[in-house]
Amino acid sequence: MTSTDTYLPPRLLAPTGAPADLRTHEQRYSPLAYGHPDHVLRTVAESGLTGRGGAAFPTYRKLLSVAEAGRRTGRAPVVVANGSEGEPAAHKDRTLLSLSPHLVLDGLQLAAEAVGAGEAYLAVEDGVTVLERALAERHDPLPVKVTRVPRRFLSGESSALAQYLSGYAALPRHQDPPVRESGVRKAPTLVQNVETLAHLALIARYGPEWFRTAGTPSEPGSVLCTVHAPGRQPRVVEAPFGLPVHRLLPLDGLSAVLVGGYHGTWVPVDQAAQFTLNAGQLGAGVIAGLPATHCGLAETARVLRYLALESAGQCGPCLNGLPRIAAAFQTLAAPGPQGTVREDIARWAGLVEGRGACHHPDGTVRLVRSALITFAPELDAHARGFCLATAHTPLLPVPPEETN
Repeated sequence: MTSTDTYLPPRLLAPTGAPADLRTHEQRYSPLAYGHPDHVLRTVAESGLTGRGGAAFPTYRKLLSVAEAGRRTGRAPVVVANGSEGEPAAHKDRTLLSLSPHLVLDGLQLAAEAVGAGEAYLAVEDGVTVLERALAERHDPLPVKVTRVPRRFLSGESSALAQYLSGYAALPRHQDPPVRESGVRKAPTLVQNVETLAHLALIARYGPEWFRTAGTPSEPGSVLCTVHAPGRQPRVVEAPFGLPVHRLLPLDGLSAVLVGGYHGTWVPVDQAAQFTLNAGQLGAGVIAGLPATHCGLAETARVLRYLALESAGQCGPCLNGLPRIAAAFQTLAAPGPQGTVREDIARWAGLVEGRGACHHPDGTVRLVRSALITFAPELDAHARGFCLATAHTPLLPVPPEETN
């Protein structure tokens, strides 16, 4: 079970913790009023809203680029609400969709109007029936099709999602031309995270000034995070940007904190004590504490094997580089001679970075490099033949490997 919590007056999540039907939704937020597309774009620009799917790209610029591509090509754009949360440690998007589906659907309609879309999709891994029931309550200007996508780490990557909605396998492709110009069936396509769309629905109701009452001047608004505290069930929290991480995750007894998920970074606990929520490092919105009793190398090795197996295997960095790095990291995770393995991993990381069809190799390398720095004492201990950990139960969630 995932519990929810909030560190500011509730914005995105239902304050009762119960799913909101359309009547409850409109009582809470008021019915949605549509405006001229230019007004929507201007309001989003003034709000400073950025994407909550990991890249933190300015939402206004993304909307505008798709709208311009539609006018330039003469093709009506496609909008896709991306709720395919492939990150195993993240639960924020599915929690939002289960508690506030109409807020996401409002934002999807606003985004569709802003870019002049002719089709709209909501892509999810599960919960299709519940979302279709929510859609049946509405009378939207643009029909929305709920689509179930494969439960894979890369299914939610924008080009993979566009490929899948076009009738192909959910695999990333090289971003030339980008999805915003040629996505679903080669139409200009907006792929926007569901949390971003929910924020858009609130900004349209209450204005950019209201949105900026949370967060910081440079990073306004709130953000959903999945917090993994040792000994507790994961919980989804809504917090303003700029909030110290220790307000969300008690740091006593920890050696490190994973910030951003499996494409994120390990942060030593002394640095985590000074860390605040910021879009540049929050990634998939995961914050996970590593107890001092556990081995960070072993946890990283498990995640790296999963990431290597989840790659599309279409280009050299994923086909060869990630499996080699994952296998080498397994050597570092076991006490014993290391030889040149550390140096080999650092060299291979440089070879795969920036050379993939998508950013999967880059995100994996980011995790690797942070682990080599954060867990340097463990690396030295392993090289001497012993491990500092006293507990060996796996912590970070990794799906079981499929066997044929």
